[in-house]
Amino acid sequence: MLVDTDVLIIGAGLSGVGFAIRLQQKYPRTSFEIYEKDEQLGGTWWANTYPGCACDVPSHLYSYSFALNPDWSAQFSSQPEIAAYCRAVAEEHDIPRHITFRSTVQAAVFDEPSGTWAVRILDQQTGQIYERRARVLISAVGLLSEPNDCEIPGAEEYKGRLFHSARWDHGFEWEGKDVVVVGNGCSATQFVPILTNTPGSAKSVTQFIRQPHWLEPRPNPVYPAAVKWVFRHVPLVMRCFRYAIFLYLESYFSTFKVVEGRKTRGQRMRSQIAYLKKMAPEKYYDMLIPMMELGCKRRVMDTDYLACLHRENMELVRHDPIERITAHGVRTESGREVHADAIVLATGFKGSQPLFPLGNEIRGEGGVSIMEDQHSARPQRILRHLRLALPKPLHPRRTEYSDGPYIRAVHRGMPDRVYAQGARSYTGFSAPMPIQAIRRIEAVPVHLEAVHAPSEDSEQAEYSLPYTPRRGKGEPVG
Repeated sequence: MLVDTDVLIIGAGLSGVGFAIRLQQKYPRTSFEIYEKDEQLGGTWWANTYPGCACDVPSHLYSYSFALNPDWSAQFSSQPEIAAYCRAVAEEHDIPRHITFRSTVQAAVFDEPSGTWAVRILDQQTGQIYERRARVLISAVGLLSEPNDCEIPGAEEYKGRLFHSARWDHGFEWEGKDVVVVGNGCSATQFVPILTNTPGSAKSVTQFIRQPHWLEPRPNPVYPAAVKWVFRHVPLVMRCFRYAIFLYLESYFSTFKVVEGRKTRGQRMRSQIAYLKKMAPEKYYDMLIPMMELGCKRRVMDTDYLACLHRENMELVRHDPIERITAHGVRTESGREVHADAIVLATGFKGSQPLFPLGNEIRGEGGVSIMEDQHSARPQRILRHLRLALPKPLHPRRTEYSDGPYIRAVHRGMPDRVYAQGARSYTGFSAPMPIQAIRRIEAVPVHLEAVHAPSEDSEQAEYSLPYTPRRGKGEPVG
């Protein structure tokens, strides 16, 4: 069957852009298209623009290995700087011309007889739905793009501003206002100190939390001009610096071995409790010290959050949860009424739902969806269309490997389909699982070469799949 493109990539964040760059570097004649639902590339670093938004992985590590940046301003970079980096790298490699913006992938079905993916796409500007057919499907939709919905009753009655931190309302001016914050994850610990800081602070910030997190100190030294000069003119120093950061962070992984790491975990927990007691008000100790063991949830870096709890306009509430949202604020289970000019939800993302909202709309062999495959008890099968030997899976249903600030995985039962996510998205580590496979599997490139091996009369076969245009991009289905 004729195809529109060899490879179709969903998402133009760090994962999608990185995948595209590597693909064209190794197989320059392979055709590919990227579809992005937003109006700009950058993924989570385009979508999340709340005050104080920053990365909790050191910048020199949270970057592409093939595009190191000597000009990072500080150890942990802010959202605007990371977004600018992503755009600059993409433009350097001429990726934007392959991207169709404001286009939402609605569904993808693997056609077994032809061995191709039929992908249904919505053009947000015209409302037109069209289909593209590809040999390989790359899902790079990320984990931090779809915020959790508001599950508190009464939201429809509220007369103030209500928004998720990932959809920050920049028209809201919080100075002199009463603000209620729901949640205490990474996002909240970054923007709450800014809301409470003077001048221009909110009149009051009342934060409701369910479970505390282990908080680690996060010093953020600024790189002086001399250091940047060395990084730029002696790139080996910058690469060694990056590798040193990598080794330091990955050394923590041994802490999470159930038996062998128990002593180290205990030491780190005691150290973090001591830090918390040094920085936070005593009245909040019982709300802030976790009862779970270190590592049960992803770490959270302290970006002046504990210090801001001392401010008079800041209140932390844990033992009196919100019962419902009212017209002018929230009511707690004890009956307390808390006035709010705005309610900010810092309640996380739908990261545990595979490829949300596409989980039920991506169907592989036998019409099985990603969600069905995730919970299936079917035995492991060889990805027959992949035509290469896979290592023993590191997870019962997937094989992972990494090559930048993201990981990639191949689902069984989903031939010629790979998904990519931030390498530290779940655990805070990038190496322990994927590093075992990084040199043993290069799913897409090997697939491209294996299916169409070089022939004496076809130079192009060495680099890519045969490409035959089928119809113009955006032409309606049917």
